[in-house]
Amino acid sequence: MSKKNVARTVGRIFLGSFLVFAGVSHLTFAREEFQAQVPDWVPLDPDVTVLASGVVEVGLGAALLVARKRRGLVGVLAALFFVAVFPGNIAQWLEHRDAFGLDTDTKRFVRLFFQPVLIALALWSTRTPRAKTARPAAGSERAAL
Repeated sequence: MSKKNVARTVGRIFLGSFLVFAGVSHLTFAREEFQAQVPDWVPLDPDVTVLASGVVEVGLGAALLVARKRRGLVGVLAALFFVAVFPGNIAQWLEHRDAFGLDTDTKRFVRLFFQPVLIALALWSTRTPRAKTARPAAGSERAAL
């Protein structure tokens, strides 16, 4: 396994573990704090929103940890999930909602820059490595002409 593949595997395991932990926290000990973050414009009850997102996070995280044949698809789904929840992060900043130590506009604003990193990590860590192509020997192109 190449160094790049090891890095992808570590990134995928980190992201999968992070999602499972986040999902479990949505469903259990941090449920109320997550409810406080749900923007008013979300058409569902905040508790339903938190529970649904927690279930999705646990499922995506577990899939990132164990999927083999559909790893690329799981990465795309995780990236799309991060895109889907991003408006909620923006709303938390714009509406000045405190949660998880994000108690200033600066902290909430800085957090916004982590979402694209999560999206990129989901896609990069699940991408199938390119097959190495054999390079022609030096001078062989001239010989072929």
